[in-house]
Amino acid sequence: MDDKKVKRINELYRKSKAEGLTEAERKEQQILRKEYVDSFRQNLRSQLNNIDIQEKDGSVINLGAKYGNKNTH
Repeated sequence: MDDKKVKRINELYRKSKAEGLTEAERKEQQILRKEYVDSFRQNLRSQLNNIDIQEKDGSVINLGAKYGNKNTH
């Protein structure tokens, strides 16, 4: 998610607290929030898939390979 969208999420939040949002702005806010959460989950999953763990026996296991590189939300 780009900085422009994050900035817009924050603008809509501040406006909702100050004066309220129109129906169109509420829908926009919901869409942007969902996109933000989906992006966050995807980034976290990607990071977890790239973690290697060394077992006590010295073998190295990649979490992504072990748990199937799940890319679902």
